[in-house]
Amino acid sequence: MNKTIALFLWFLGLIALFSCKTAKLSDAVEREERGEYYEAAQIYRKVYSKTSPKKPHLRGSIAFHMAECYREANNTSRALSGYTNAIRYKYTDSTAILHSAQMLHKAGRYAEAIKQYNAFLQISPQNTLARNGLTGCDSAMVWKNNPTRYLVKKMDKISSREGEFAPVLTGEAYDQLYFTSSRKDATGDEKNPITGVKNNDFFLVKQDEKKQWMKPEKIESGINTEFDEGAGSVTPDGSQLYYTYCSEDPEAPRTAEIRVSSRSGAQWGAGQRVEILKDTSQMAAHPAVGVDGYLYFVSDKPGGYGGKDIWRVPIDQAGATSPENLGPGINTPGNEMYPYMREDSTLYFSSDGHPGMGGLDIFKAKQNKNDRWKIENMKAPVNSMADDFGITFAGRKESGFFSSNRNDGRGADHIYSFALPSAYVYVEGWVLDKDEELVEDATVRIVGKDGTNQRFVVRKDGTYFMEVAPGMDYVMMGSAKGYLNQKQSLSVPANAKNETYYVDFYLPSISKPVVVENIFYDFDKATLRPESKEALDEIIAMLDDNPNVTVELSAHTDRKGAETYNENLSQRRAQSVVDYLIAHGVASDRLQAKGYGKSQPKTVTKSITEIFEFLPEGQVLDEPFIGTLSPEEQEFADQINRRTEFRVLTTDYGLY
Repeated sequence: MNKTIALFLWFLGLIALFSCKTAKLSDAVEREERGEYYEAAQIYRKVYSKTSPKKPHLRGSIAFHMAECYREANNTSRALSGYTNAIRYKYTDSTAILHSAQMLHKAGRYAEAIKQYNAFLQISPQNTLARNGLTGCDSAMVWKNNPTRYLVKKMDKISSREGEFAPVLTGEAYDQLYFTSSRKDATGDEKNPITGVKNNDFFLVKQDEKKQWMKPEKIESGINTEFDEGAGSVTPDGSQLYYTYCSEDPEAPRTAEIRVSSRSGAQWGAGQRVEILKDTSQMAAHPAVGVDGYLYFVSDKPGGYGGKDIWRVPIDQAGATSPENLGPGINTPGNEMYPYMREDSTLYFSSDGHPGMGGLDIFKAKQNKNDRWKIENMKAPVNSMADDFGITFAGRKESGFFSSNRNDGRGADHIYSFALPSAYVYVEGWVLDKDEELVEDATVRIVGKDGTNQRFVVRKDGTYFMEVAPGMDYVMMGSAKGYLNQKQSLSVPANAKNETYYVDFYLPSISKPVVVENIFYDFDKATLRPESKEALDEIIAMLDDNPNVTVELSAHTDRKGAETYNENLSQRRAQSVVDYLIAHGVASDRLQAKGYGKSQPKTVTKSITEIFEFLPEGQVLDEPFIGTLSPEEQEFADQINRRTEFRVLTTDYGLY
């Protein structure tokens, strides 16, 4: 059943239930059907306020359609309120739950959105939009905390209260920027019933001789009319401008078509309709001239994958050849819009169907040798929880402009610049405990000699990632509650460029003994061997990094030999370690030596199991268990028991 019939039947039902308000409801239904979402939403809102809560089915239906109109008019907060009320009144269409999740997603309320997506998946387990929505919420939280190197800045100089969007860079030096806006200088005074603001016009801003952007000017030519036009694309030679045009026919559904304007000198001529689609009632919008000879555009014509899809047609055969859908690699059951092709044939577009941060996100796509598309989200800060779309590049430079309605309480779009610094240097690594287990809520602080002082929360997978500067010395500290701090240093060469350095942290636990690897003694003696120095110096560094702790240094033997003898040997070995630390500047009252002999066999950890598969995690390596192993396996178990450990005793040394 198509939407027209469904709305009509819904309306007939309302006549019987709500006859006293039939005229207003019929007006709302008619306007929604024509695509006049802003006007329809206002009427639905008035009718809803007058509808008694004692008619929950009716109230839920009105709330849902009001929310649908607000969603189409890009009013996220009111759309969310409408869906919430529809669900509260048990509206029967589960789409309300899905769209509620999408609005929460777009509002950046990711945890709430996840709950709603999961609720919808209980009803429709295979729904692509809900599944991608869940993935997008999870990814958004990671991308927000770990942004890419792009530098993004709002173009306040060309911003207006009414908003502007769809920037297009052109000119040999990319020193001219066309954009679309409904600002007060736009032609006409009537408000568009779809958006609730004035119709859009094309505006142009140029750079002066100092490469500074000047004041925008409306294009005074036949291209701008009292109707809605914008979202254009200029041919490489600058002679033609393809753009979206929306006329206003009060008797017909709102739709869009693609027009082309030719330049005559410095003026653009009146646009002429491009016969892309034979059915003039079908939408065609957001044209993009491709370097591959195709004209890319957006349509919701039949034969797509749902919502609005991206199609293409040979630019010199428009109207004579059937358009080609870009397929499921690009298009989803959601909306794919605002295509743009760079000089290297990389396709950029916006979508609310692929996993993203909320609303429309900007994606880039490349075809491989098998003509399959590889899709990549541009991530933060280019993308945000709001709508991000209409990107344009300054040729092959990693800089340009895009539009977004982020940080605007009224939902108005504005133009942002972006640029990728030419040189980059990163540091990344793991933050784990000494057994290489994940540490919860770990942080890494980095302090540079230039005054840099930043703190990063480690990801849930135990990794961190941050940008550092060439020619800089850093001190880094890994920390987590319940663990000792660990300090590391990093010196980045001045000529470092496009490099990644790796610094890992292995934090000792405060609550359990930690094995000190690579401490060696002479056979059957307590004398430390020279190759133990590196491990002993690491203990000294750990104590320097944590000046308020006192520790017990303990030595353990294997199961062989008499108990008394083993206790005596282990005590002397532990004392040898303490003596070394004292000789190298550690206060003696921070250290205790203890020999346990064979009385405390080691409990197998996950990291031990990964090396010795025959030793199950959690198993105590006592004599009865070792007796069940083969002679070769027994030797490995005895080797694990022969160890030196330290254990934190107190954490307030020197504080009182």
